[in-house]
Amino acid sequence: MSKRKIQEDHLLIGECISQVQEILRERFCHQQLPDRPEGLEAQHKHLLELLKRTAVHGESNSVLIVGPRGVGKTMLLKCVLRDLLEEKEAQKNLLQVHLNGLLQTDDRIALKEITRQLHLENVVGDKVFGSFAENLAFLLEALKKGDRSSSRPVLFVLEEFDLFAHHKNQTLLYNLLDVSQSAQAPVAVVGITCRLDVLELLEKRVKSRFSHRQIHLLSNPTFPQYLAQVRTQLSLPADFPDHQFAEDWNASVKTLVEDKSAVDVLQRHFNSSKDFRSMHMLLMLCLSRVSVAKPAVKPADLLEASRLCFSDAKANILHGLSVLELCLIIAMKHLNDVYEGEPFNLQMVHNEFKKFLQRKSNSMYNFEQPVIMKAFEHLQQLELIRPLDSSAARIQREYQLMRLMLDHSQIMEALQKYPQCPTDIKQWAMSAFS
Repeated sequence: MSKRKIQEDHLLIGECISQVQEILRERFCHQQLPDRPEGLEAQHKHLLELLKRTAVHGESNSVLIVGPRGVGKTMLLKCVLRDLLEEKEAQKNLLQVHLNGLLQTDDRIALKEITRQLHLENVVGDKVFGSFAENLAFLLEALKKGDRSSSRPVLFVLEEFDLFAHHKNQTLLYNLLDVSQSAQAPVAVVGITCRLDVLELLEKRVKSRFSHRQIHLLSNPTFPQYLAQVRTQLSLPADFPDHQFAEDWNASVKTLVEDKSAVDVLQRHFNSSKDFRSMHMLLMLCLSRVSVAKPAVKPADLLEASRLCFSDAKANILHGLSVLELCLIIAMKHLNDVYEGEPFNLQMVHNEFKKFLQRKSNSMYNFEQPVIMKAFEHLQQLELIRPLDSSAARIQREYQLMRLMLDHSQIMEALQKYPQCPTDIKQWAMSAFS
């Protein structure tokens, strides 16, 4: 009987762990919008009023939201739009067009995307337009109501706004801002960018049509606030089905954020990046280590997750190199030390490698020149070495000048972790680095 009871309890824990995984993964991966953006109340109010004037009163506006990556620019806009669409008139009339500078790389692609999002493909059909302005004017004209007296308000959201400034003649920006200045149609243009100098990128004619309204988000949380946020993100809600499990879990989270080793790990992350995405990445890695056998996040899990977050990609590449490629990298490092960081070519590296071979009477590392050339090219493909300049293409491959893109610590770490690294290569590396 007791065995069965233990088994049932075990199953219950299994179900609880599944629900914990589901709730927290949902929280980390599909970031839910907060009821009110914390610390951004003034900016929220300002942006909501601006967009309300366009959506309800038909007044055109333009505004830039500026701030570093991960500070909450898009989240602020989404919160404002959610609150705006609670108004019946805005919900009924407002049209939205979302463009991204990384996706819409030129004005032709952007115009196609505007047409698609406004559902006007059939209206445009096979019409040919003389200019971008003519095409945009036609689209906005098509949105007018039956009596032609008024047009539906359109919100244009331009993410990565600074990239649109690199389009030829800045035609898209010029025409959108020109429409927002004239009484053609009620249009709101909201730009989102992380560049503080974004106005310097705009042409004079574009700048003169911009309202020069900017909303700056420069959130700078303190470490205690960051810790409180970690605790909130990991805690289970009050309506969790198993109250006892939720209490135990939340108590373990409280213990975790008070543990010295965990606080040190979080301090390192806080110093590296204060944004939510990197925090969620760290907590997601911790969550993946939770199981029935280990139903709580421990400081050791946080330490392991931190190690994965901060792992050096280049050092990891070195673990997969062949012995010959590793030898060539050690020879390059040796040349760097001798010539104080001066560039090298394949011939110099090969000569350095030969010196190592001459020390060994029965060397197993006697490779032909084409094999060494192939290994050298592979290192270049992996971007562990790179040519000094672009004119190198005209020079014979053996004599192209290269630079090593690795430092001392990365090579030493790779040698320590390299599976079954030959002892004589390790000794040669040590002599090269001493």
